[in-house]
Amino acid sequence: MVYSTDPDFNPDDFIENEETEILPPEKQNLRVMLDRKNRKGKTVTLITGFEGKESDLQVLERTLKGICGAGGSSKDGEILIQGDFRERIIEYLHKNGYTKTKKSGG
Repeated sequence: MVYSTDPDFNPDDFIENEETEILPPEKQNLRVMLDRKNRKGKTVTLITGFEGKESDLQVLERTLKGICGAGGSSKDGEILIQGDFRERIIEYLHKNGYTKTKKSGG
């Protein structure tokens, strides 16, 4: 924290909102890919490009884990689902308005 000697200084003016507003599904530009790097040979489905609040990302993560019947995690705009579920995830996302979702890689 930096202190100011300015009597009109308001620290709230300089606090940036860390979480962005969620984009509607049709404007989300998600990428669904298979990843094996740094995972000891295990396969994960990686969903990247989510823009929005961390809480919204976690809701989507829980939904996708339930659909796939697999474990996973989410942070920093990425969702990891254990196993190869690209087709199932893309089908779900397209049905739910994520029209810009693309399959890429592996």
